[in-house]
Amino acid sequence: MTQPAPPEASAARTAILLVDDEADLREPLADYLARQGFAVTQASSAGAARALLATDHHDLVLLDIMMPGEDGLSLCRHLAETRHVPVIFITARGEATDRIVGLEIGADDYVVKPFDPRELVARIRSVLRRTDRAAPPAGRAVVYHFEGWQLDPLKRRLVDGEGAVVAISSAEFRLLLAFLDHPRQVLDRDRLLDMVQGREAHLFDRAIDNQISRLRRKIEPDSRNPQLIQTVWGGGYMLAAQVRILPVRP
Repeated sequence: MTQPAPPEASAARTAILLVDDEADLREPLADYLARQGFAVTQASSAGAARALLATDHHDLVLLDIMMPGEDGLSLCRHLAETRHVPVIFITARGEATDRIVGLEIGADDYVVKPFDPRELVARIRSVLRRTDRAAPPAGRAVVYHFEGWQLDPLKRRLVDGEGAVVAISSAEFRLLLAFLDHPRQVLDRDRLLDMVQGREAHLFDRAIDNQISRLRRKIEPDSRNPQLIQTVWGGGYMLAAQVRILPVRP
């Protein structure tokens, strides 16, 4: 295997959960990532991964799709509904439709086997950079208020007008935050891809449309007749709402 480059300082604090039932791929990959400075925990099944996720903190999940028992798609849906940990699929299923489905249900990126581990490390760092950019600056504890909704970016918690918490995936969170930071501005697909999925997903820009459809189903009174996230034909999308950014009360 290619000699790894010196690890970045930021990687030393990054905990990765690697979920794959193929030990002959999982174990060498875990060793490689560890040499890059990542702290890697291995799971051979979705059930084992759920147990680890319930007790330990992980900054990112590398997830195989095709596994015996519960598959990776099901586990990704669970993570999207319950947590805000970014997910990268590593899978032999490389059709464009499979990639779009993976991104649509909440994955942050998609790498097809066989892959160069150096490319995977680059994808990991790219996803982590996007996640860091979506986090509020240190000391800036604020809540976004819009049309009766509230988004706490520090806790990554979305609350509706009745006070109920609505689960959103990591990608949906970044998408909503992008709109809230640019209210009443038209954002085209390329710009949204840069902010949400990264340019690695440029061949699958319809994934943005799917993410917006999912987000609309969660925040629009009628997702078939959207009023908050409006389509600007030929231009992109726009959040048609007044946004107030207020400090969190101590």
